[in-house]
Amino acid sequence: MASLGQGRLRRVLAPQIAAVEGYLEALEPQGSEERPIVFFNASTRIHTLSLNAAFSMLASWALRADRVPVRHLVCNVGLQPCVLGTDRRRPETHPPCRPCLALSQTLFPEKLSVRLRLDRGTYLEVLQELAGKPLADLAQWEFRGRPLGELCLPSVRWILRRHHLTDSPPTTGVYRGYLASAASLTLELESALSRLSPRALALFNGVFYPEAVARLIARERAIPVVTHEVGLAAISAFFTRGEATFRQATLSASRRLSEEEDRRLDRYLEDRFRGSFSMAGIRFWERMDSIPEWLVDLRRRFRQMVGVFPNVVFDTSQVHANHIFTDMMAWLDDVAETIAGHPETLFVFRAHPDENRPGKESQESVAAWFRGTALARLPNAILIEPRQPISSYELIRQSKLVLVYSSSVGLEASVLGAPVLCAGRARYTQVPSVYRPKTRAEYSSQLESLLRAEQIELPQEFERTARAFLYAELFEESLDLSEFLEPMAGAPGMVEFRRFSPGRLAASQSLQVIRRGFIEGARFSMNESPPYVPSVERGDEGD
Repeated sequence: MASLGQGRLRRVLAPQIAAVEGYLEALEPQGSEERPIVFFNASTRIHTLSLNAAFSMLASWALRADRVPVRHLVCNVGLQPCVLGTDRRRPETHPPCRPCLALSQTLFPEKLSVRLRLDRGTYLEVLQELAGKPLADLAQWEFRGRPLGELCLPSVRWILRRHHLTDSPPTTGVYRGYLASAASLTLELESALSRLSPRALALFNGVFYPEAVARLIARERAIPVVTHEVGLAAISAFFTRGEATFRQATLSASRRLSEEEDRRLDRYLEDRFRGSFSMAGIRFWERMDSIPEWLVDLRRRFRQMVGVFPNVVFDTSQVHANHIFTDMMAWLDDVAETIAGHPETLFVFRAHPDENRPGKESQESVAAWFRGTALARLPNAILIEPRQPISSYELIRQSKLVLVYSSSVGLEASVLGAPVLCAGRARYTQVPSVYRPKTRAEYSSQLESLLRAEQIELPQEFERTARAFLYAELFEESLDLSEFLEPMAGAPGMVEFRRFSPGRLAASQSLQVIRRGFIEGARFSMNESPPYVPSVERGDEGD
């Protein structure tokens, strides 16, 4: 990707950023003693501009346009390796620091940058301490009382594309590099945050190990932390003081969509159900096909059909999902046991389309799991492979019941009026939209009850609340920044800045929401109504 467009990107970026910087420098007060807002996003880009890197830039510009001082924590060969710079096939390979540094120099003014370097002594000392330690010891390792093993684990799972890690040299090699880098980063961040004394810290994602370490240290010092991720709508951002990968609800308890809002949501759903959508700049489907005739014929041989929709097992958001099962694969094993006892029911497993995205292929896939179990030999269980363009929504419409772990399709199925049994903690389980048991025993009991029922009578509120929640996610919580950004040709998920007047940084409604969120503590939402926190969910905050 570096050869695809880094040179062109920097040539285009440089004059755009120079114009913005000229505008902002004229606004900024000289010699201000006001505490800055600090931005850090080491895990979202290397040599091209990702959506989240651009969101961070725009947020920092919007603050500066309101004369709020800003600083950027910038990796300066300080992570060996960083997450995106890890070669999982060859962990010993050095990360591509040179193009990353070149882009950083283009993006961030030197006077606003605080460079995070590698504390080589600490790095080498930790590597030596961890040499030969097994995987279990690495996961429990602490540095100066901080659980770095725990904080680095999601990043190891993500880069290796699996949840259950093997105690092998490639795995432990990546893990040790992250731990040693995290230890060095701890010292750098302690020094930087002490010196800057920020009024808030803005982080990409908050789960990848560099940002997770920064978040921990900030919270120790009572520094407010804001995390951000891609929004549900195209070229939109989600900012929160909570968990950006979970998306805390801000839906009012009495929310009803107006006729105009209903029509707006229906227009979106029409495109979505045709496969015409993207997430984080990635379009999963070029097309969606109807259910093939062979599946229609197979369906007729059974009393009922159940759709099973797993996630991508390595997704970092899984850190929030594991609620009554230890992990998604444990849930699938449980479902497999149920299938054997229900020969009258056809179970259709729809593998996630992202399982074999080029460059991010799952190394612990649902497809491989299915083929390795007895399900592959049962007449009432079939697998739809990740790249088969069979419409998930057609499968939902044909299903008596939909089983999900925490996938977005659970919310969409509820919008379609389908009964959904959710095994994990999903963002939409914050509101009454799906069946969500509290214990594993309750899950098994409810699954049996739903399978045996002649007809499932859904609570009326499920579909209504699901629609209101999805509307809020799309058009209120997703802050539209398409005025400033456009997709980068030939680089899915990467963006370029559009030509825009710097004055729009103060006038944009979405950037005003972001600015108020940082400065006034307001919610990062286009909707000013109070958040909806159902009483049955209040105990889930610490899940």
